[in-house]
Order: sequence, then C-alpha cells, then structure tokens
Amino acid sequence: MPKKADSGETTVDLLDYLFGPGDRDEHTDPHIVTAWDPDLPCPARTPDRITLSDLALLLDAPVDALRGPCPAEHVWHASVRNAPTDRTLTDTEWATVAAEMVAVAGVAPHGDEHGCRWVAVRHAPDHIHLVATLARQDGRHPRIRGDIPNMHTAARDFETAWGLEPMSPLDTTARRAPATGEKEKAARRGLTEPARATLQRTVREAAALATDDTDFLTRLRDVGLRVREHHNATTGAVDGYAVALPGDRADHGTRPVWFSGRTLAYDLSLPRIRERYEPAITPADITRAHTRIREAAALLARAGRTQGAGDVAALGDLLTVTVAAAAAPAAVRDKVRAAATRFEQASRAPGARTLDGTARTRFKAAARALEHAPRTARGGGAPAVLNLLLALVEAIEAATAWHRAQHHHAQTTAAARAAALLREAATLTGAPPPSLNSRTVPRTVRVTPAAGHGPASPATGAPARQHLNPGPHPQSGSGRGHSR
Repeated sequence: MPKKADSGETTVDLLDYLFGPGDRDEHTDPHIVTAWDPDLPCPARTPDRITLSDLALLLDAPVDALRGPCPAEHVWHASVRNAPTDRTLTDTEWATVAAEMVAVAGVAPHGDEHGCRWVAVRHAPDHIHLVATLARQDGRHPRIRGDIPNMHTAARDFETAWGLEPMSPLDTTARRAPATGEKEKAARRGLTEPARATLQRTVREAAALATDDTDFLTRLRDVGLRVREHHNATTGAVDGYAVALPGDRADHGTRPVWFSGRTLAYDLSLPRIRERYEPAITPADITRAHTRIREAAALLARAGRTQGAGDVAALGDLLTVTVAAAAAPAAVRDKVRAAATRFEQASRAPGARTLDGTARTRFKAAARALEHAPRTARGGGAPAVLNLLLALVEAIEAATAWHRAQHHHAQTTAAARAAALLREAATLTGAPPPSLNSRTVPRTVRVTPAAGHGPASPATGAPARQHLNPGPHPQSGSGRGHSR
C-alpha cells in the first residue's frame, strides 16, 4: 500500500534516516533496489564508490540548477508496503514496483529521460521507501498531482498479478487539506487557520440550513464572504459558485483568492449542496428535535448502502447546525464543534447515495427545528441540552456501526471519535456521564452489510453581516510512519 511520508526535509538527512538503524534499530540491511540510474552504486554496499553525501548531491543537482527560486519543500518521499500475510518480495520485484510507482506519480514517467532523480531504498523485508527531488533534469518543475491515488491504482494491479492481499479501498471523499503555502500565509496574517479551513466550515454551515440557491448564496454573503456566481452560458442559470475570504488576496494584492465549492470539499460543489435543500418548516421546539434524531438513528441502523449514505450526510449537516444554532452553553458547544469536525469525514460516504430515506428526513427536520428555535435548549436548561446530546450520540453510534458494516474504515474511525466527543460534552451539562445513563448504554446495532468556524451565522431570519474571525479548529497531525 503506497503512503505519503514526511517530505520537505533536506535530502541528506532523509537518506541518513533511511540508511541508518532506524528509531529502534528496526532497519535491517538498508540498500538501494533501483534508482533513476539503474547502475547507481549503493552507499551501504559499496561505500568506497559513493557515500550518502555523494548520493544527496546527485539527487539535489537538478534542484540546485533550477533557474529562479527553488521549491520550499523539494524532497518527495513515499513508502510502499505489502501485507503481513503476503510473501516476501524479491529486490527485483520491489524494483519493478518502484519504477511503476514513480512513473504513475509523475516523478519519472516511463520513457522520460529528463524526469526527476529518485531512489528506492529497502531496509525491511515488507516495504520500500521512494525518495525524489522535485526538479526535472531538463530544468522544469514536475507535474505531480494525484500521486497517491494513482499509486494506489498501480498497487491494485500488482496485487492482482502477484496474488497479494488486496488493500482497503482508498477514501476519495476526504476534504483537501490546506497546502504549506496557505498555512504560511495564514501565519503571516496572524490568522489561527488558513483561509481554506475557514471557508470550508462557513460554507458547510450555510449549506446545512439553505432552502434553495438564493438562500444559500445570500447566507454566504451575509456572513461576510465574497461570492462569485457562475452562470450557464446558454440558459443563464447558476451552475456553480466560488467564495473568497475578505483580505485574502494574491498577486501582490491585485485579486481575491477564490475557491470553488468543489475544491473546498467533495460535498460542497453546488450539485451536492442542492441535494441538501429542504423547504422551510413550522418552528418546532427542542423536544421534537431530539425525538426526531432518535427515530432517525433507529432507521439508520437498518439502512442499506445507498440510503445510509444519504442519511449520514444529513446527520453531518445536523451536527453543523447544532453548533451554528448555539443551542448549548459555550463549554458544551466547543465539544460539539469538535465532534462536528470529526464527523465531517463520516458524513461523506463513498459511492452513490439516495436522498429519499426517512432517517434523512428526520435529521433534516431536526436541523430545521434547531434553526428556528435556537434558544429553546437554554430555556430548558441542562436536561434539554443533555437530551439533545444523548440523541446525537445514539445517531452517531448508529452511523459508526453502519460505516463499519460497509467497510468504510476512515469514516468508521471518524464517527467513533465524534461520538466520544459528544459523550464528553454531555458530562459538561452537569448531568451524569452518558455512559452511566441507561439510554446510552452500548447496545448491539443491526446494520445492513455492504453489498459487495469561522463565525456561525445567526440561525433565524436574515443573519447580521459580520466579519469572519477564524477560531481554533481541531487539526490532526501526522508523523513519520507507515501503514499497509
């Protein structure tokens, strides 16, 4: 299984690690199995011919020769691992894998003599490391886009041809993370998060509550975003949109930095947002909201693949609205916000989905009730807040079980963590922890197995215009590591 590893380090430091003993002396017999030059000597086996420093200089030579600025992070690093149950591949086989991986990743396409320089290092029986420097030998920058998904596709071909254990499906629904340049720009501007992250959250809140295109675009403008509509050249109808954060500009401040919905997240394109629209309903109170949630949770537990996919999307919108409606004290809201952030990935199920499920209707009705009656929970005190949180826990537990049955590993993990955060929120209401409450005792859930912040806008009427002020946002980290 290919995996992107730590990149951007100096080439010699990374080589020192790969050819060294490892963090716990786990590296055995580190050596080169192949490289851009098949006759390149190995510094571990022929140190009299080449040293690690020599190898680093050779790899970095195209970068040093670039005209103009060099890439801030010029080292590309990925690992490829097979399953514990697989046979041990030979160096020749790993060399074949390595050449194919760098080709499909765009590092060194087959037959391209001017591709990037790279090496494949093996220091364990079950995996190799691919290291490349991001400058082609003809002085141009490489076009590396979709490298890991392309490598996953190639890996499946090897699994089939060599009888290896198939890896778990690649999750193609994850939202695009801010690039390093975006993070550095946010730091220079004194923001707590990149513009992309703020826009993702704010657009998601508007989408969860909108009733039609006009309502959706108005909500975006009313919270202070710049909005650009795209109209069909023939009919004049709106068929897309883009948003920009005020003050976020490029080209020496001459233009706003626009993000289309699709580039923000898989489910924020206009067609996907239109799937969320529901007519406005008569205002309802919090009691009916948590009752609807529990009813929907029971239905989600029995949902099939396509229906459940629509249901978990609606549940994600409900969690977003729960935060936006401010239907809880601040301390509880922080936990709910973190849970909504965690569940976001679980709300995007791979594959097709249907939008006519009863559970989805219940979740959408509960979201609309929260929009129209945001202060009901505070008026009802801690019991009302607790009832809502416990109902949401039940719903997310049902979603966790459903994802598990569909073999959606990333979504299962995200949903389970969101449920844990909501349980923590429930303890902040002053009520007994949910785990001690009979209504949330873990239970067996029957599921149908797989077939094969920026600021929240006010939730009633027309939101008041305000400046976006990005707040803290839970982030996940990653370190040097490998997985199958």
